[in-house]
Amino acid sequence: MTWRCTGIRWSGGRPAVGWVADGRGERTSPLLYGAALAFAARGERSCLGVRRAGKRTPCPAGAAVPAAAGNAQCPECARLDRSFSVAADTRAGDPRPYRVYLAWFGPGLVKVGITAEERGAARLLEQGAVAWSWLGRGPLMAGRRTEELLRAALGVPDRIPYARKRAVRSRLPAAADRAGAVAALHAEAAALEGWPQSLERLPCEVVDHGTVFALDGLPDPARVVTAMASGGAVAGRLAAAAGPDLHFSDGLVLDTRLLAGWELVAAAGRTTDVPVAAVPSGGGARQDGLF
Repeated sequence: MTWRCTGIRWSGGRPAVGWVADGRGERTSPLLYGAALAFAARGERSCLGVRRAGKRTPCPAGAAVPAAAGNAQCPECARLDRSFSVAADTRAGDPRPYRVYLAWFGPGLVKVGITAEERGAARLLEQGAVAWSWLGRGPLMAGRRTEELLRAALGVPDRIPYARKRAVRSRLPAAADRAGAVAALHAEAAALEGWPQSLERLPCEVVDHGTVFALDGLPDPARVVTAMASGGAVAGRLAAAAGPDLHFSDGLVLDTRLLAGWELVAAAGRTTDVPVAAVPSGGGARQDGLF
């Protein structure tokens, strides 16, 4: 029975590695800050199929996935996934309540987004939001219209590359300053007119993930893994985790989306020997617009 990695999973506000095996369902392995990690990829990276309503349907073709791909799905499974996706605007009739959020990733790095209310703060953890607050709640399309209103009026981007997020994590202002920045931005957004009447506005209640991610004393990122390889290993002491990223004490950063689809085995005594790239200094936090 082969258990394949599904990447990082945030469960109960803590990071864990997800695993799936055909006919056996899914499980997770908790990640502990300060612990030594050493693992190697074995065999071929395979498509993880489609996960919907908490259940995963295996890829019917058992297709291979390129080692450097950020998504562990073959083109056909990716197409099926997006055919029933809020992000792809193919679920307009979804009756669940949604929430609009304001997420702060670092100075000059802010976005507005929506998430199903039942998911709570999971989406913010998955994106690596350092500090955030809810803006409103209501039907899906009202949330989507509010999201677009704020993006257009305030110059908020629809996404921020992870490379820019990870470049500033080791040099963030204090938690009180982060909270003040989010509160000021929340007030700017709330002052705009044109919000849909069906969307309930929510007060500013800032949540900070600095402790959850273990960002205090985080070393500057120096190298980032660009791809796994069959037989290749990653080894080091885990310093922090944010979104899909694992930060090691030697400055190595691993985007765990690159682990998804691989069978991973213990590699005690190994050193990191997969392809890596240097992280440019002064990663750049410039963002156009008010935010």
